[in-house]
Amino acid sequence: MKVLLNLIKESFISALHEIVNNRLRAFLSLLGITIGIFCIVSVFTAIGSLEYNVRTSLDKIGNRVLYIEKFPWSQDAKNSWFKYLRRPNPNIDDFNALKASVPGAEGISMMFTINKLVKHEGNAMKANVFGITYDYYLIKDMSFEEGRYFTATEIERGANAAIIGSEVADILFPGSISAIGKEINVFGASVQVIGILEKEGEDVLGITGDDAVILNYNFVKKIIDLNSNFIGTRIALKAKADVSDEDIRDQVTIAMRQARRLSPLQEDDFAINEMSMFSSILASIFGIINFAGGFIGAFSILVGGFGVANIMFVSVKERTAIIGIKKALGARNFFILLEFLIEAIVLCLIGGILGLVLVFLLVTIGEYVILNSFEMNFKFIISGGQIAFGLLFSAFIGIVFGFIPAYIASKMRPVDAIRSK
Repeated sequence: MKVLLNLIKESFISALHEIVNNRLRAFLSLLGITIGIFCIVSVFTAIGSLEYNVRTSLDKIGNRVLYIEKFPWSQDAKNSWFKYLRRPNPNIDDFNALKASVPGAEGISMMFTINKLVKHEGNAMKANVFGITYDYYLIKDMSFEEGRYFTATEIERGANAAIIGSEVADILFPGSISAIGKEINVFGASVQVIGILEKEGEDVLGITGDDAVILNYNFVKKIIDLNSNFIGTRIALKAKADVSDEDIRDQVTIAMRQARRLSPLQEDDFAINEMSMFSSILASIFGIINFAGGFIGAFSILVGGFGVANIMFVSVKERTAIIGIKKALGARNFFILLEFLIEAIVLCLIGGILGLVLVFLLVTIGEYVILNSFEMNFKFIISGGQIAFGLLFSAFIGIVFGFIPAYIASKMRPVDAIRSK
């Protein structure tokens, strides 16, 4: 074992020596590997980052959160639109039934969303107006730049209070004016700002809370008709950590059917939607994209591999006499084979490392440009697995494309090799 390690060490030193002595030739040959590794790792990084950001965006809507609505989030909704349109909107009676009959829920919130004009003095903007009940904070994480969340008493008595996003605060209260304690006009009524959410920025799906105005549901129902089809109410329900997805769906289904007095023969007149419905779709889409990206990237590195094979044949040709002398002095075939094979591997590994460095530079520049030019939060993910893949694949290319030149060198007859000079 010690002899083998010494052999590998000497072969590694010899390989570095040859690469240094032929710097230009080595650089040109490893350039193909550099470009190949850069292409294939960049493709996997871009696809993996896109998938991560899409899933993160969907998680904003709610992780392990069920939405009870009249329309399902499926293709069938387009085909049976009139059927679902005739369903009743989830109402406060449904909400109360779920609160009383779903023990697996961590939080349940009655809510609606509508795009509406909000004003303060001479300033106005279109905002996403939410109406919520108290448990909403258990369903969606909220970080405050200033102010606070609603109290249970405020929700119960329908207080005219509002929580606004950072963009709403900047537009309606420009400059250094604090919005806390001030009033804004929504639905023709005045509400007092009690909280300002931290700036989120827009994600890859365009989801952001910066343009949100969150109101007390019990306050809004006093001034507008929430049963209108133009304002689609829904119930958001987050399951407890120890309750399975199947159990929580069963509990919700039973509670809703009882609340709406549906007979066993009647079909559900409500839909239970959740983010996990998109998981299988996303997995299949990104699986296909990954395969296609890897296939294209593999061709890039294949070109680099042929470059390495070509340069190794040249190297063997130039050192034929030296090979003959080494074999005449007792060097075994395995030593000659290992020497040239390690040279090819080292060459490819250096190219792979340079390719990974370029990927890191591209990712750093890409994040900066996307954040500052497009004001979008897009996080690039380079995993340890991708780095390991880049290095191992580089070594593999060195073995595959360096083996034949190394094998030819190892099989040379000493006399013929020495005479070749």
